[in-house]
Amino acid sequence: MTEKSFFAGFGGQGIMSMGQLWVYFAMQEGKDVTFFPFYGAEKRGGIARASVIISDEEIASPLVTTPDSAMVMNMDSLPLCEKILKKDGLIVINSTLVKENPRRADLKVVKIEASGIAEKIGNVVFANMVALGAMAKLTNAVKLTDIEGVLKKFFPVDKQQFIPMNIKAIQAGYDAV
Repeated sequence: MTEKSFFAGFGGQGIMSMGQLWVYFAMQEGKDVTFFPFYGAEKRGGIARASVIISDEEIASPLVTTPDSAMVMNMDSLPLCEKILKKDGLIVINSTLVKENPRRADLKVVKIEASGIAEKIGNVVFANMVALGAMAKLTNAVKLTDIEGVLKKFFPVDKQQFIPMNIKAIQAGYDAV
């Protein structure tokens, strides 16, 4: 199994954290991984993208030029994700912020109100965790076993008070699709 995923949004949406956690969950399962971040020079609001490969086999190149799946967190990211996805690829859309549909008819489109769900459970900043939960269920690339353990390894001590809310958001995203 090899899953090439692309996460896209704007700075401040937690795109890098989503990609890194995707990798952490896969590593916990003993899979080979690559993580390739890309972001603009702005502190917040610029482009933010992360490409990740998860595989049961050795990965030859970290570049994801034709992803199997993409998570679109904002409207500006839709055209790019739609363009680069493989034929019959999965495009998951944060429908709270992205109101348009992809133009390509061959894509499997799943809409999830990631930002809206995050707001309902406590804070919009957890939209990336909602999206991560949805992607895990839809791609089956990671199993999300021991969510709390992975989050404890990922977040520094001063951020660990947010782990329960992150768990709730991941589960809400998983359950929403």
